[in-house]
Amino acid sequence: MTKPLDVITIGRAGVDLYGAQIGGRLEDMASFDKYIGGSPTNIACGTARLGLTSALISRVGAEHMGRFILEQLAREGVETRGVKTDPERLTALVILGIRDQEQFPLIFYRENCADMALCEEDIDPEFIKSARSVVPTGTHLSHPRTRAAVLKALTIARENGVKTALDIDYRPNLWGVLGHGDGESRFAESAEVTEKLQSTLHLFDLIVGTEEEFHIAGGSTDTIKALRAVRAVSSATLVCKRGPMGAVAFTGDIPESLDAGQTGPGFPIEVFNVLGAGDGFMSGLLKGWLDGEDWPTALKYANACGAFAVSRHGCTPAYPTWDELQFFFERGIKQPDLRNDAELEQVHWASTRHTRPGGDWQALRSFAFDHRKQLEEMAGYTPEKGSAFKELCLDAALRVQDGKPGYGILCDNRIGRAALHRASGSGLWIGRPTELPGSRPIKFEPELGVDLGGLREWAAENVVKLLVFCHPEDSAETRAMQEERVKRLFTAARRAGLETLLEVIPSKVAPVDDDSTATLIQQFYDIGVYPDWWKLEPFKTDAAWQKAVDAIMRNDPRTRGIVVLGLDAPEAALAESFALAAKQPLVKGFAVGRTIFGDAARAWLKGEMTDAEAVEQMAGRYARLCAIWDKARAGARLNEE
Repeated sequence: MTKPLDVITIGRAGVDLYGAQIGGRLEDMASFDKYIGGSPTNIACGTARLGLTSALISRVGAEHMGRFILEQLAREGVETRGVKTDPERLTALVILGIRDQEQFPLIFYRENCADMALCEEDIDPEFIKSARSVVPTGTHLSHPRTRAAVLKALTIARENGVKTALDIDYRPNLWGVLGHGDGESRFAESAEVTEKLQSTLHLFDLIVGTEEEFHIAGGSTDTIKALRAVRAVSSATLVCKRGPMGAVAFTGDIPESLDAGQTGPGFPIEVFNVLGAGDGFMSGLLKGWLDGEDWPTALKYANACGAFAVSRHGCTPAYPTWDELQFFFERGIKQPDLRNDAELEQVHWASTRHTRPGGDWQALRSFAFDHRKQLEEMAGYTPEKGSAFKELCLDAALRVQDGKPGYGILCDNRIGRAALHRASGSGLWIGRPTELPGSRPIKFEPELGVDLGGLREWAAENVVKLLVFCHPEDSAETRAMQEERVKRLFTAARRAGLETLLEVIPSKVAPVDDDSTATLIQQFYDIGVYPDWWKLEPFKTDAAWQKAVDAIMRNDPRTRGIVVLGLDAPEAALAESFALAAKQPLVKGFAVGRTIFGDAARAWLKGEMTDAEAVEQMAGRYARLCAIWDKARAGARLNEE
């Protein structure tokens, strides 16, 4: 019988604040990157990225960090109905850093935290039965309340044919064996911990740990003796992780040497960060195990996922998708520092894009009111009026969106700052311009700074939009200058974790033909620029559209897609251009501005239209364009059939 879930993990759910500076003391960290964390949370996300249907049982606080975890789990595709919100406790935090290849200082903030309040009442028998496997991690066996919850889940699982696996995940200070300052320590002997672990090991079909973790589970610092002690109380398959030496699996009696166990191929890569590597390993192992692969294949998956983890910053963000893993297996290692492998990182970025704020956009109907120069030239304009009008534009966009997916805006930060910031968290796709209006060659908005470091201050869901007036017949000097600036912005946006939209308009520079835009697209890919989105002029022929789409798909088949711009065209002309563009599945929608807001802006700025009338007119026009696009897309699909 097919079950809705492949794996349910149980245990820690927290927020990792990762020091952004590498090579310094944790005391000296000046800034931090925020990720979800906790071994079972990482494993739930890691397995989801590999195509398993995953869920987590835990608790989070009823505050911003708890909401962050729930939202991020949803973006990762992890089922969250087993995650309870605790109104009395705060979400756990971990502050950590990367000092060098051997030192990874970290501090756990887990005093009476939400996930340690997990109790038996939080375990729903029907939820457990709905999964093929249940995977708790060691920390939740350390406290009577959480231990009771784990044991209840394991008992239900075993009574109903659900597979069980344990990631020992031994943290001495979380068991009370060491103090707060010893978060980095992975081993300290404790007969009490050994006794508690051994009393549960018979409940598992698979037990995974490092040599040190098997030392605590088996009560001996001799690895073979420890494994045999575990085997004495459990018939589970034992997988022992050996760091750079890979891992070994034992399904029966423990031999005299670890080298006699089953192994999978290893991957010689540079170690950058070992934190979270075990959770990545466990994710790959579970994928192979639950897919019914043999142990060498499962260990191949596990070793590869661990390799990705140790080569990147953060835990969950480092884990590969199934698409990325297959690409890695087929292409092989080109350089040992995987995080600096541009081709591999592009696959990672493109295949994990949906895990960032904003979601997975299959359609995008955008109201573009990022215009600055056009608004400033209208009669009656003042900066204050301009700002207020853009808030009315946002009101119109939100009225049409009405909580539905597939709607967006383009809004600037100079005139439209209030609207831009208010749009955050609304569910709208949000594009934000970077170029000075009309500049050719490109000049950037001063807010970005000389080094474009201002992007680090942008909201995570903002998409970096750049308009380039360019043409295939540009002089070598103009082309080189513009390409350098596009590449610099693209690189800065990626470093800041922001998506990019590249808009190219050749028709304003010189006459164009069916090849013009396709040629420009190829030129940008040739310099290593991979926009998440393209914003293109409405072409007049099917051939021009096909050539542009072919150029994109040839270079980046994982792109988000294309939106077609409006160029202040009347609705009838837009309907005609939409019908042509909608034939291409890669075109996800439109980004239209003055056709929607032009008349309202001119009247409102002169005091000839009220706020309500302006919103009503803009919402009506935006809604009509959305309907025109949807009709064009439906017609194109019907013709395809």
